[in-house]
Amino acid sequence: MISSMEKNTRVELKRDLGPWAAASIVVGTVIGSGIFLVPKTMIQNVGTVEAVFAVWIAGGLLSLAGALSYGELAAAIPEAGGEYAFLREAYGPLWGFIYSWTQMWVAKSGSIATLATGFFLYLTNFFDPLKDVFLTIPLPIGPGGKPLEIQYGQIFAIVLILALGWLNYYGVKIGGEVQVAVTVVKVALIAGIILAGLVFGTAHAPDAAAAPAPLTFSGFIAALVAALWAYDGWNNVSMVSSEIKQPQKNLPRALIGGTLVVIAIYLAANWAYFHVMKASEVAGGTRVAAEMMGKIFGAPGAALVSAGAMISIFAALNGSILSGSRVPYAAARDGLFFSAVARVNPRYHTPGVSIIWLSLWSCLLVLSGKYDDLFNLVIFASWILYGMTAASVLVLRKKQPELVRPYRTAGYPIVPVLFIIGAAILLISTAIHRPRESAGGIGLILLGLPFYIRWQKSLKANG
Repeated sequence: MISSMEKNTRVELKRDLGPWAAASIVVGTVIGSGIFLVPKTMIQNVGTVEAVFAVWIAGGLLSLAGALSYGELAAAIPEAGGEYAFLREAYGPLWGFIYSWTQMWVAKSGSIATLATGFFLYLTNFFDPLKDVFLTIPLPIGPGGKPLEIQYGQIFAIVLILALGWLNYYGVKIGGEVQVAVTVVKVALIAGIILAGLVFGTAHAPDAAAAPAPLTFSGFIAALVAALWAYDGWNNVSMVSSEIKQPQKNLPRALIGGTLVVIAIYLAANWAYFHVMKASEVAGGTRVAAEMMGKIFGAPGAALVSAGAMISIFAALNGSILSGSRVPYAAARDGLFFSAVARVNPRYHTPGVSIIWLSLWSCLLVLSGKYDDLFNLVIFASWILYGMTAASVLVLRKKQPELVRPYRTAGYPIVPVLFIIGAAILLISTAIHRPRESAGGIGLILLGLPFYIRWQKSLKANG
């Protein structure tokens, strides 16, 4: 338990992030590699271009409903940790702990490992030796129980994570400025790709090939899951709520405005893709944006897309480290995580230990190669928590009616209820089609409960 004297002298985080930095965390973190890869999965599941756009719109509206709901929570409770604080206030400390536990060990760290690996895979288009094996560990800990092979590219991915962790350690303002700059470059490059497809690309001839798949409800849901993966990250700015200037105004604007920008970019990009390429070509390809630019400009066009993807992933990676490190920090401040993680660097006013902890664990996941498996495990648990967070708007209106709400959810209560329904559909679909991963996600939560019980006992003993 922290004494009153310690509270008075405790170093706090600083509100150094302005409105552009807040918006760039939303846009920069959401737009990673999904815009370059997801259309293939979607067309394979729903079969027609019209259905693909319907899925993008449905996923965008669902994400917007979430952003509108989170806007009220973020403005009313502008604390570090985002969902951690919202769930704690609405349902009690256990649910806040569960969120921080899954974010630290799997969700955010797995996302960081995935992004860093994606960056080096795109870099192999320019520097192929990154695929070579640097070290083989002769233990059955690799895929399929084989020896673990570590590529040079994985070492590069680790260096990249540590470099961005170091950058964010030295001040949230520096991390925010980098986020703004890289996001601007990323959006400009993507806009260039979109314009190239619509202006310089030749419209394809009518596609005589049969649809890659008939439209079914299960196919639509599978495509929607892929779209929501591409939209994922709009909520990250709430994790740095305690470092946003004028949070009551800037947080709702960043959440809602940033999500709308992402929806517009995704729809425009797909318009360009399907203007130049047939549905069958997109379904049979591997990297739709690179293949579209290759048809227009040849090899230099495809190389430009690889460069754009790397910049896009870089921005998402920086935003993930910046925002994700605030979640275990917030839990530790409440005594529900290792106490060292609650420390704020007295010079730079950043949660330095939390940044180091998250970065190192993400590096270990890069080496293990298991981040995809872990990330699949947490999808089910994450959407339970996303749905519960949106429901927090309803719960807190009843539980804390006196809470000052500078922004109130537009379309209340319909908007948060729609998000909750969408989350429920995804959860049911995931439980039916991926029962093993769903059970694993619940198991991951249960693994954290002994730690929660221990930390709660410690709080009571000292309180």
